[in-house]
Amino acid sequence: MKYTTGLSLIALMTLALAGSVVAQNAPPPNMPVFPPQTAEEKAKSDADQAAYAKAPDTEGSGAYPAMKEQDPGLPNHVVYRPKDLSKVAQGALGIVAWGNGACSADGAGSRLHLAELASYGYVVIAPGGIYSGPGSTPEPKRPEGAAPGTATTGADVKAGLEWALAENARSGSPYFGKIDPAKIAVSGFSCGGIQALGLAGDPRVKAVIIDNSGTFPDGNNFLSALNVTKATLKTLHTPILYILGGPKDIAYKNGMDDFEHINHVPVIVANNSASHGGDFLRPNGGPSAKVAVQWLEWQLRGDKTAEAYFVGEACGLCTDKEWTIQRKNFPTGK
Repeated sequence: MKYTTGLSLIALMTLALAGSVVAQNAPPPNMPVFPPQTAEEKAKSDADQAAYAKAPDTEGSGAYPAMKEQDPGLPNHVVYRPKDLSKVAQGALGIVAWGNGACSADGAGSRLHLAELASYGYVVIAPGGIYSGPGSTPEPKRPEGAAPGTATTGADVKAGLEWALAENARSGSPYFGKIDPAKIAVSGFSCGGIQALGLAGDPRVKAVIIDNSGTFPDGNNFLSALNVTKATLKTLHTPILYILGGPKDIAYKNGMDDFEHINHVPVIVANNSASHGGDFLRPNGGPSAKVAVQWLEWQLRGDKTAEAYFVGEACGLCTDKEWTIQRKNFPTGK
């Protein structure tokens, strides 16, 4: 795993999709960039960052109070899971392989969101270490002379998935027999969403959630090192959910363009007004985490209440004034 110098949460968000090119003197045509912040907006974002850094870890709102940890058997990753695995029935857990914002090495950068998912009975694995929030340590600096690039790769995200499956099969593991290998999802924020799309074609994956992200237009791929293009969308074999932050989200155009390109599997895009930073600073990951949980419960567990959150003209998400949605290839609910 490669490392970059430590970055604040908002800096990571800023780099998340435009990250590999922000440092260039002049952005190429059509490059997504953030609008200049007013002094008031900057003060608010600085205050939000400071509050988030000091906020305690949360256990989530699901039936399984969650925790985060670094397992000695999985170097350079952070695991979010139910605290008391003895209370989890055999085969009850699902897996969510997560890609960090900015493809960073901070596996705690979206800790409230990931703990919320874990509290519903998922083992969520993010690459990197705990470099922000409670229990954090300084992030290793990129070795001098190392080539610039993303700090984590799709292979790092996949390594978390492989570890969880191996632990499920290992006698003596606290996860032994607790995980259902048929309940696997990939997800990620911004640059990490691109990593998730790169893994979505894996036949073991049964659910995909892309947060504040989308592939770049052909011929204008500023994250070419990830080897994910519009053609990657053709590898999708499951329904896919995009959660975007509205027109002010720098990933909005890319995500909406993905929606237009996907015609062979069910796809839904949900937009709120959170911009590119999403709801990650909000308690339990905010409304976006709620939407993500419902998607996992429907796609991986067949939960009918969760299905009604997305399906039909009067679906729960359809009638929530905080969201606007578009759907294609979707069941009618009739």
